[in-house]
Amino acid sequence: MKRLIQGLHQFQTNYFTEHRDLFELLSQGQHPRVLFITCSDSRIDPNLMTQAEPGEMFIIRNAGNIIPPYNATNGGEGAAVEYAIHALGIEEIIVCGHSHCGAMKGLLQIGKLAEEMPAVYEWLKHAEATRRAVKEHYQEYEGEELLNATIKENVLTQLENLRTYPVIYSRLKSGKLQIHGWFYEIETGEVLEYNAALKKYVPPQTQFSRAAWITPEQQERICKGSNRS
Repeated sequence: MKRLIQGLHQFQTNYFTEHRDLFELLSQGQHPRVLFITCSDSRIDPNLMTQAEPGEMFIIRNAGNIIPPYNATNGGEGAAVEYAIHALGIEEIIVCGHSHCGAMKGLLQIGKLAEEMPAVYEWLKHAEATRRAVKEHYQEYEGEELLNATIKENVLTQLENLRTYPVIYSRLKSGKLQIHGWFYEIETGEVLEYNAALKKYVPPQTQFSRAAWITPEQQERICKGSNRS
């Protein structure tokens, strides 16, 4: 706690003082550009990863970056999603999983959680589609390779769960919303984004091939250089 109080003092005397105009503007309302959904894991810092300023991202965090399907639960995730899209007008959603995810480790041995951590057990049931997909399609995987496959599959599961929300389905159909699946590797700082056309995770910058700073040839080379699916 002492460390946190010291940090609070540094924030108030340094960062806040230097950015007083920004916080005055933020006090008048929020206009985030992105809904960022990620894990509660203490090693994940969305603003640090993306170098976003306060007010730029609306963030949902929980164990396993899980968004239950529409009407599956009365938890706060659904309410936060609706608010972000309907009230704040957000047009970009990112679901970000990460390496060494404890929730996904638990999902792979979910039967052991029922007695020791019943709340976690019930929560991870919302990722049952992930567990079944991994069981059926990754039988030859084990260890870290299996865990990473599970984490990446879970991101895709949550993208599908998001599509069950009427407000998201409607915005996607009208082209007013985009959703993205990310995988963050803690030990390297690397982030990969799922490319539906290629059916693999690739560096995020390859999703902007029409931008002036990257040609189709460069995109192809980058995609070939990514060996992780």
